[in-house]
Amino acid sequence: MNDTDTSPEPEVGEAAAPPENTGPSLEEQLAARDAEIAELKDRLLRAAAETENTRRRLERDKADTAAYAMTGFARDLLAVADNLRRALDALPTAGVEGVQAGIEATERELIAVFGRNGITRIDALGQKLDPNKHQAMLEVPTADAEPGTVVAELQGGWTIKDRLLRPALVSVAKAAE
Repeated sequence: MNDTDTSPEPEVGEAAAPPENTGPSLEEQLAARDAEIAELKDRLLRAAAETENTRRRLERDKADTAAYAMTGFARDLLAVADNLRRALDALPTAGVEGVQAGIEATERELIAVFGRNGITRIDALGQKLDPNKHQAMLEVPTADAEPGTVVAELQGGWTIKDRLLRPALVSVAKAAE
């Protein structure tokens, strides 16, 4: 017998006393640990998925911000384009060809700058009224066009990339009386 061991040893022929049940069995402890591990793995996977979704959303927001950052500037330039068009429309048909040619060249350059920056004019004339692109200002009775068709454009509409920058102000045909 070991000097440090003070527990009595069972005598020969005596059965050892069964250990007292002091808590969950080893199998129960392992099952509880496995369940905890599974829960932690699930939480980790969910956190990783949420992080990835957040990253993707931030990348999408960043791309939108870059694409549409110049919206205010573009709106301001639309007034310039409108004034150039009004000047061209007001010129007499005879004379001042040099001035007219200069204004037309300026307008072409402005339209080219718009195009390089994703700003495009909405084609309205002859199209069916689309409230997503057009704003009806007048209804004109006519037999020349189907009701609901744009017959005149009062002010051009524009888009920037895939978003409406300004709707086209239009006159729309209605049935002749």
